[in-house]
Amino acid sequence: MNTINIKEKLTKFSQNWHPHQIGVVDDMQVLLAKIKNEFVWHKHEDEDELFQVVKGTLYMQFRDRTEVVNEGEIIIVPKGVEHNPMTKDGEEVHVLLFEKLSTAHTGNVVHEKTQTNYPKI
Repeated sequence: MNTINIKEKLTKFSQNWHPHQIGVVDDMQVLLAKIKNEFVWHKHEDEDELFQVVKGTLYMQFRDRTEVVNEGEIIIVPKGVEHNPMTKDGEEVHVLLFEKLSTAHTGNVVHEKTQTNYPKI
């Protein structure tokens, strides 16, 4: 039971699209990620995902629209909904994610950006 400093944890890594685990709450993991440009279209059949923007502006693409998520805001992507997170103009965005331990990084898609395990920091 120690305090976790999010800003300090963000200094521990630099690679985009590679979340790092900073904690576990029951069967949910808390992840930090730095993202830049476009990810990959995917969905999670059995898990919801929560994204909280710590720094910058996230654009969450859905097939029928794009939601803008500003610093200090969250968006919850329900299970089974295809989505593609992205940033604009080369901005690096920092996000905090809450998802089940069973959630696959790129859901139903295998891609060069797929990460199979999350380093703990």
